[in-house]
Amino acid sequence: MTVGVSGCSADEVLRFGWPEGVTPQAEKMRELWTWSVIAALAVGVIVWALIFWTVAFHRRKKTADGSPEELPRQFQYNMPLELFCVVVPVIMVVVLFFFTTTTERSVLDKKDNPDTTVDVIAFQWNWEFRYPGTDTNPAVPGEQQVSTVGSSTEIPLLVLPTGKTIQYNLESTDVIHSFWVPEFHFKRDVMPMPKKNNQDPSFQNTIDREGSFVGRCAELCGTYHAVMNFEVRALSPDKFDNYLRLRQQVNPATGKPHTAAEALQAMNCGELCAPQAVTTQPFNTDRTARTAS
Repeated sequence: MTVGVSGCSADEVLRFGWPEGVTPQAEKMRELWTWSVIAALAVGVIVWALIFWTVAFHRRKKTADGSPEELPRQFQYNMPLELFCVVVPVIMVVVLFFFTTTTERSVLDKKDNPDTTVDVIAFQWNWEFRYPGTDTNPAVPGEQQVSTVGSSTEIPLLVLPTGKTIQYNLESTDVIHSFWVPEFHFKRDVMPMPKKNNQDPSFQNTIDREGSFVGRCAELCGTYHAVMNFEVRALSPDKFDNYLRLRQQVNPATGKPHTAAEALQAMNCGELCAPQAVTTQPFNTDRTARTAS
């Protein structure tokens, strides 16, 4: 009845409020969260039962003539009980630590040869995405890579393949930013210097399904931090290969390599290939066009 009134599906109930992710790493974290909540609820039920049992059967009562009776039997200095109250919590902490560490290692695990690599460059207040190993000028290999740069009028699209291992190499050109895609259930600070404070500037994941997912900067980085957004566009491997191929070809209309928007529009695969972001929109930097709310 409660589930029906709340409108929650069985899957949502089992997630205990954990949002749905789009990567295997997100699913690993969801499993840790679910079992941690179940364990916490089990401990809570036991503690509540002991509290009610103590209140009901171990309170001091009055005799028939109104005088207080003897205190209930006390349990201080009970060695077996004290050992139980020390050993059991230690075991619980060790088990929780083990599964937390196992999940963390799985989420942060990296393969030696990822299928796709993208360089993520953050700057005040936008993003650039480069694809190492791609050439937009065949005459001079390696001189110019496929790159997408955001501006105040265009949200940058980070186009990625589904079902492939993707490595993200993070770098900032000025202050500390943070690369965050809520559906990944993962964020990592983008430092001005690689490996600053012993932080690994790269991570890997795999996207399970096609779709458009908003990305944000999650580190306060200045005036326009709140609107420093981007969009992940996850495409099937064949569409992604076609996208990169178009990005490296010259657009006859402009005489330059296709931009991200032009390549997606040329692919003509519906909303999934929309040339502009569909999860967020640019911020109007014209102060005269805004009114106080």
